[in-house]
Amino acid sequence: MQLVVQKFGGTSVANPQRIMEAARKAIKARNAGKQVLVVVSARGDKTDELIELAQQINDNPPPREMDMLLATGEQESIALLAMAVHTLGGEAVSFTGPQIGIVTDSTHGKARIKAINTERMRKALSEGQIVIVAGFQGHDNEANITTLGRGGSDTTAVALAAVMKHDPGTTSDGPPEIGCEIYTDVDGIYTTDPRIVPDARKLEAISYDEMLELASAGAGVMHSRSIEFAKKFDVPVQVRSSFSDVEGTWIVPEASWMQNVPVCGCALMKDEARVAILGVPDTPGVSHRLFETVAARNIVVDMIAQNGVKSWSFSA
Repeated sequence: MQLVVQKFGGTSVANPQRIMEAARKAIKARNAGKQVLVVVSARGDKTDELIELAQQINDNPPPREMDMLLATGEQESIALLAMAVHTLGGEAVSFTGPQIGIVTDSTHGKARIKAINTERMRKALSEGQIVIVAGFQGHDNEANITTLGRGGSDTTAVALAAVMKHDPGTTSDGPPEIGCEIYTDVDGIYTTDPRIVPDARKLEAISYDEMLELASAGAGVMHSRSIEFAKKFDVPVQVRSSFSDVEGTWIVPEASWMQNVPVCGCALMKDEARVAILGVPDTPGVSHRLFETVAARNIVVDMIAQNGVKSWSFSA
């Protein structure tokens, strides 16, 4: 049986009407004979509201407690969406990240998925339930709640699709056909931001590598970590609109026809910081010590430029 993973972002479940529409899409897929696994983000600006609330209490909240707080946003969403499915006559069960078996490292706020236990998912899916999972979260080996950081719900959705595709226990006849649908407030991936360039064109398909470059350069449709998962485990992803049924854009392995297109798109990054360092000693090990210190603060360096022997610049 085909299994589809549907991910709904914050704008897609921002109010009761949109939650009901998301439920209809899940039920439509279930009625088409598919097993349905839904990943949901926190509603609207809920995460930002929780961050603001925490900062009113403590200017520098403990990372562990911030994860405990932020994870409640998705917990609200999954319960409401499960209720909506039941209202429409479907069967659904909701799970938090820890309940579904998502195990991460202990880096609070930017945790990385280490393993996923599929037993509970497979049982609920085999019973005909629509399984609704909280994105963005998991737990470490000490049972502490963790969050995955920016784009965490996309990462959750693709990771679940990947593990279900490659888990030998998913079906008795081998791994099922897997699809991953990312529902958002745009109807696909464009050559550039259509809000800035009205003539931007929607792409029918784009390769993993091209999408990874666009995401890394600031395209906000999907986070780069989720694309890395999709590429590594060969999970086809379709970006679609939550508010219409039009076909979206497929993110797939590179096809021969894609090689004939020299430029697929461009992206704009507005939150990049550039650091210039002058008078760098021309001695072995300097660059290692510099970037080791940056990495220790969990800062991701996107680009490094060396202008001459003693001048460096990098952006992060």
